[in-house]
Amino acid sequence: MHNLTLVIPAKKEDMSLPKALTELEKFNLKKIIVLEETDIETINAIKKFDCEIIYQKNKGYGDAIILGLENVKTEFFCIFNADGSFNPYELNSMYNKLNDENLDAVFATRYEKNCGSEDDTLVTYIGNYIFTKMGNIFFNLNITDILYTYVLARTKEIKNLNLNRKDFRLCVELPIKAKRLNLKLGTSKSFERARISGKKKVNALKDGSYILLEIIRLFFFKN
Repeated sequence: MHNLTLVIPAKKEDMSLPKALTELEKFNLKKIIVLEETDIETINAIKKFDCEIIYQKNKGYGDAIILGLENVKTEFFCIFNADGSFNPYELNSMYNKLNDENLDAVFATRYEKNCGSEDDTLVTYIGNYIFTKMGNIFFNLNITDILYTYVLARTKEIKNLNLNRKDFRLCVELPIKAKRLNLKLGTSKSFERARISGKKKVNALKDGSYILLEIIRLFFFKN
């Protein structure tokens, strides 16, 4: 997978990111870490690792992904969490599925048979179920986990989407815009692990409200 770059947004992940990067050392791929320049603890914690560090001028999860994507030079890229919840050994099945089935993007899913999550709560499970249903009904996405951003895709195709949501709304902006450009989407089985340390950056109710409004907005407008 030498032609694959992981885009890893990070925020105060000095305890978890080094462990995630250690696990990734077994894989032949590139890694871009995107964080704020003031996050000194995380920066110091990953100095020994072979990765490119890019500093955010702005804030937000979506902004970090967009900035990282702009700097990807390989044919493929994958959004990869810094908290240890994504299992890197699933990269092989995602990469193989994308190429074997000639897809443009593969979305890992926690909600198919033999999948699961150690990090889900009742609120996030219900919210994701509702948003995924809306995505499939309104946009015919045919994916089963719209908010899970473990996504491996062809770099050129995703750069053409002109993503612009700087926060967690990017989770739904990406698949909806991809479908509108007639990209070929697929899913890959995944099991989300418990994050290594710290708290979730997502506020389920506040961010869930923003995501709902984003789905409605994209239903009526293309950008």
